[in-house]
Amino acid sequence: MKTSTSMYRSIALDLAQRIINGEFLEGAKTSGRSVLASHYNVSPETVRKAIALLKVKNVVAVSQGKEVTVISSENAYSFIEQYKSAESVYSLQQNVETLLQQKRDIDAKLETLLIDIINYSDRLRNLTPYNPVEIEVQENAYIAGRSIAEVKLWQHTGATIVAIRRGTEIIISPGPNAEISPRDRIVIVGDSGVLERTVEFINRVDF
Repeated sequence: MKTSTSMYRSIALDLAQRIINGEFLEGAKTSGRSVLASHYNVSPETVRKAIALLKVKNVVAVSQGKEVTVISSENAYSFIEQYKSAESVYSLQQNVETLLQQKRDIDAKLETLLIDIINYSDRLRNLTPYNPVEIEVQENAYIAGRSIAEVKLWQHTGATIVAIRRGTEIIISPGPNAEISPRDRIVIVGDSGVLERTVEFINRVDF
């Protein structure tokens, strides 16, 4: 449903188009407000506002007796072109605002994701002063097919498993019952010698 503002502008544009089309000739009187109000199914006040717009642009003149006289079809054409440009600018403004809102939404999601990544990295750093490292579990490795509890990795190497990467899946903080599969990549933390000790331990062949 149109607002009253868009309605009287639409009526003004329609009257201007009717003037251009020759339905209302220059020097001729248009229908009265009541007739126009009935024609457009609006109040006489809405018609008055529409006529006022045309008057400002010198499309029509309004006498003291409230008679409306067409004075310029050329100005009627300019009036329509002006509003076409205004509508185009408004449409562009709406598109820009929509894009800016989408950008703000994306930025907010990205900020949340970055905070999550930073927080997760902080949790890993708090476990040990050393950065986490990944080790791939070979097909015939000692720990393949065993649970973390069975392997007792920390007791043998001093390494703590903080995650398991299995294809595209990442298991964060796996529990003691989590089973390690061949080709898993385990993420561990520990002291400066933990990588060498762990690689040697987990990939020894279990005869």
